[in-house]
Amino acid sequence: MPLRTGAQHLIDALAAQGVDRIFGVPGESYLAALDALLDSGIAFITCRHEAGAANMAEADGKLTGRPGVCFVTRGPGATQAAVGVHTAFQDSTPMLLLVGQVRREDEGREAFQELDYAQAFAGIAKAAFEIRDPARVAEQIMRAFALALHGRPGPVVVGLPEDMLTEVAEAPAPRAFTRARSEPGADTVREIVARLDAAERPVILAGGPGWSAAARAALQTIAVRGNYPVATSFRAKHLFDNTHSHYAGEAGIGVNPALRDALREADLILALGPRLGEMTTQSYDLFEVPGGAADRLIHVHPGGEELGRVYHPDMAVTASPGAAALALAEALKTSNAASREAWVKARRAAYEAWVQPVAVTGAVNPSEIWRAVSAKLGDQAIMTNGAGNFAAWLHRFFDHSAFPGQLAPTSGAMGYGLPAAIAAKLRHPERPVIAVCGDGDFLMAAPELATAVQHGANIVACVFDNGVYGTIRMHQDRDYPGRVSGTDLVNPDFKALAQSFGMAAFYVETTDAFAPALDAALAAGRPALIHVRQSPYDIAPGKRLSD
Repeated sequence: MPLRTGAQHLIDALAAQGVDRIFGVPGESYLAALDALLDSGIAFITCRHEAGAANMAEADGKLTGRPGVCFVTRGPGATQAAVGVHTAFQDSTPMLLLVGQVRREDEGREAFQELDYAQAFAGIAKAAFEIRDPARVAEQIMRAFALALHGRPGPVVVGLPEDMLTEVAEAPAPRAFTRARSEPGADTVREIVARLDAAERPVILAGGPGWSAAARAALQTIAVRGNYPVATSFRAKHLFDNTHSHYAGEAGIGVNPALRDALREADLILALGPRLGEMTTQSYDLFEVPGGAADRLIHVHPGGEELGRVYHPDMAVTASPGAAALALAEALKTSNAASREAWVKARRAAYEAWVQPVAVTGAVNPSEIWRAVSAKLGDQAIMTNGAGNFAAWLHRFFDHSAFPGQLAPTSGAMGYGLPAAIAAKLRHPERPVIAVCGDGDFLMAAPELATAVQHGANIVACVFDNGVYGTIRMHQDRDYPGRVSGTDLVNPDFKALAQSFGMAAFYVETTDAFAPALDAALAAGRPALIHVRQSPYDIAPGKRLSD
């Protein structure tokens, strides 16, 4: 057995699990691990803030289906990374947060930057534990991967005492973790197929983790073969080609009323993967809780604890939605497809009407911008966003054809879009990657522009600047009309800011000016930013702030 330091065992164990990239902010508590990385094939992406590093790792986990890895130091680093852990938890994303810890002999003394990670992350991680023995590093890292991937995926936090990383120990060579299979049984598949075939007004609602390009293609096969409309859950539009004749829209914030009505009228809903959370179910008002859809809901989810959490399904299936889609596509040989033709066409017509551009009062119309961009890049681009009303325009008017093509936090975390775009560009350098940001959202992650430049992530960041915290202002205007408090913003010159980082930068004040700016940004050969000045009165599609 090799005699190595705990840090060397750690890097060996990560490499054995297929880790090729770690996002982090360096810290004194894990200098030994940084040194061990030099002798590995694992890249360390130096970030400018732990929140950015954690969001990059979360996005990488979404893109690969394997745990994205983030490394930070002790208390301040861990707490600043917590926003990314929370996003991974709510988005069911496999993720590993490695945190340096104080020396073992000093634990419990409230030593410098000490934090009880198990206590601090108890509500937002699947597990949080500490590795205290260097001989058991490989064992515990495999355990962390198993926890992150089994059932409903999510984040795992691992504490690494500084002195453990430098201690020498013998340990067996690490082995690759084998992921457990999560597939529906043959009888279950036959029952679902029979119920789909018998339904007159079915809707398939796709969402959640565990999808692949093959599973997405299988879902399309199911839709076409059985003539079923497919909707997607909140911020999961890329799970089905939005230009396809069977796509019916996204069940999310600002849902198309026609889709909401269709889900209520459906005689069968096959929920493939979504949690049926607050946003997808319209604040739990789509159906009566708990039994409003009980006689017509088949819920497939990899985490058994999610089945029946809010809605009681008629049929609950613990399985990966991707595996279920592959099995259903193989088994489905329907005979009643023609009877659903009018139902499918009506759902598609309602979607196509919903995504037509809407009128605005200002000189920049985001609905026209995203319709044009999706027509040009929808089959190529990866689109990312954080949280804010600016994202509502993107989600409604951009048609995703590519997979993966969307990175958007269902947790509603601001500051996600820019770091997610960097992770996406590093993972898929051959594809255009566009981060869509609001002004308030962008400034929560702006230091990561330096990360994009340093690591050659040639993203395009589009900053829609309306001078307000848009979502909060809209609700403030609704609940306390005429009483503005805390929601106005004074912003920098975003173009000049980007240029100071060495980026290409452009300023847009009209709808027509956006397309040439985007073309130039994509052709710049370096990271680029487009500063879009938007009227605050055009606060959301079809909504206007009062004067």
